[in-house]
Amino acid sequence: MDISDASTACDQVLDTVKGAVIADDEFFERIMLGVLARGHVLLEDVPGTGKTLTARSIAQALGLSFSRVQFTPDLLPSDVTGTNIFNEQDRSFEFSEGPIFANIVLADEINRAPPKTQAALLEAMEEGQVTVDGETHQLPKPFFVIATQNPVEQEGTFPLPEAQVDRFSVKTAIGYPELDGEVELLRRRAGRDTRSPTVETVLTQDQVLAMRATPERVRVHDDLLQYMAEITQATRNDRRVAVGVSPRGTQRMFETARARAVYAGREFVTPDDVKRVSHPVLAHRLVLTPDAKVSDVDKADVVDDVLNSVDVPTVEFEAR
Repeated sequence: MDISDASTACDQVLDTVKGAVIADDEFFERIMLGVLARGHVLLEDVPGTGKTLTARSIAQALGLSFSRVQFTPDLLPSDVTGTNIFNEQDRSFEFSEGPIFANIVLADEINRAPPKTQAALLEAMEEGQVTVDGETHQLPKPFFVIATQNPVEQEGTFPLPEAQVDRFSVKTAIGYPELDGEVELLRRRAGRDTRSPTVETVLTQDQVLAMRATPERVRVHDDLLQYMAEITQATRNDRRVAVGVSPRGTQRMFETARARAVYAGREFVTPDDVKRVSHPVLAHRLVLTPDAKVSDVDKADVVDDVLNSVDVPTVEFEAR
């Protein structure tokens, strides 16, 4: 699949998903950037805005298997990864796969599970595998986690550790729909017999794998590599930031910028691509100082200030 075909495939997927989910184009774009960049997406929003419907619709449109895990305080790691079960017929243990063995996994309200269960996702998200009783099991390809958390109700929750937050390439929110969008939501509900809408499958598993490989062919000018490194370096030097963007975050920014170029149907990354992915890729990786938290400093404002402080390179590419 070439870059033009991958861009067209993204449009086809989002066109069908938009028939089920009411949200703005930027939200859908960020979800697709997570898919293209071979990363994972964290959705933080209030209940009832369509997070679960979005994940299920994306899986259906991509033609991939889907699994939902409802995270609760009593959820065990084995409830996610699977466990070895004794087979009485042949007197041996057999591995029973957990719900994580799907192409797209919805980790619903991930901050409600205890840290030990949250940690069970780390190896899966980074390595595409799980280890149970010393035995490693490969997860299906592609593997993509969409995790959700509720920013309002914090009672009985376990905040995600920074090591796990850093595993998410993109963090975004669906938000409340505009008045016209909510009216359209009701109109669509009136036009069907079921509560939840369905979407058509537009791609196959092999096509998704081919689409996710296309960003590797996108060209990135050396000046843009310098630009991205200067941005993440600047986050570490901001007086409001206790812990800036990690080198892993810099790589995710690079990967997501290339994905953005594919999404736009280009063979090269522009400075605008870097700016466009900065907020969803960098903001959630920042750890603010206690003083900044008391002053209600917004991480998005920190990213804005960093982008304004770094000189934007002038890069020109010739089409091949």
